[in-house]
Amino acid sequence: MADEKIRMPASFGGLTRYFEDYKSKIELKPEHVIFLIVVVILAEFAVHIMF
Repeated sequence: MADEKIRMPASFGGLTRYFEDYKSKIELKPEHVIFLIVVVILAEFAVHIMF
């Protein structure tokens, strides 16, 4: 009984790979995303202080 294991195909094992199906035209590095977030926070803070 213990030897009856469910075998999955070696190639996927139930996982779906979406990278092959779709590649975005816009690619951002994580550093750029963090920089944009900081800029938005600082801009919001500046607007809050001015008004």
